[in-house]
Amino acid sequence: GLQIGVVEGVQGISWTELVITGQSNHAGTTPMTLRRDSMVVAGQVTVAARAIALELGGSQVATVGSLTLHPNLVNVVPAHTTMTVDLRNTDEKSLQVAEEQLRQRTAELAEAEGVEVNSRTLARFEPVEFDDRVVDQIEHLATRRGLSTKRMPSGAGHDAQMMARVCPTGMIFVPSVGGVSHNPAEHTDEQDLIAGAQLLADTLLALTEVNW
Repeated sequence: GLQIGVVEGVQGISWTELVITGQSNHAGTTPMTLRRDSMVVAGQVTVAARAIALELGGSQVATVGSLTLHPNLVNVVPAHTTMTVDLRNTDEKSLQVAEEQLRQRTAELAEAEGVEVNSRTLARFEPVEFDDRVVDQIEHLATRRGLSTKRMPSGAGHDAQMMARVCPTGMIFVPSVGGVSHNPAEHTDEQDLIAGAQLLADTLLALTEVNW
């Protein structure tokens, strides 16, 4: 299988927190037509975010990773729901389109349910492209070692994303079994770790000879 990921850059990242405010009411005595249910809108926004990502296609992804209800009781319509939406794309213009579509869809859903939505940006980073000289060097040295390679973006944020603003930067990926990440089951075989470490050492030595 593939042994080395030659990273060309890092996706743009947009994190938004939404606080949805409706009205608490009894779950048994409040007719469905009279409800202002913050959780209903949160669920609809979650589905909408996924639909936006699928419609835009390409590298666009969307994730709702945090959801908090108040009063969080089994027999009470939630008055407040706080949620986060994580949007990412390798293309800045496409990421902006996803952000705008999410804003519009959220406003429509809130109006239909009679709730209010306040949003704030938690993080916003534009996509970053790594230095071609570093990327080319990594690919060349991997090939020289007989390692199979693929150029790819990083879907996750990294320190290298910030370092790229001030100096030539690149990254080397080694495979996780099954593609599992941010999970206790994440695992990389020993031979892949060794190959990545050797390639990193090769790259560092080669870059000392580059006239920057």
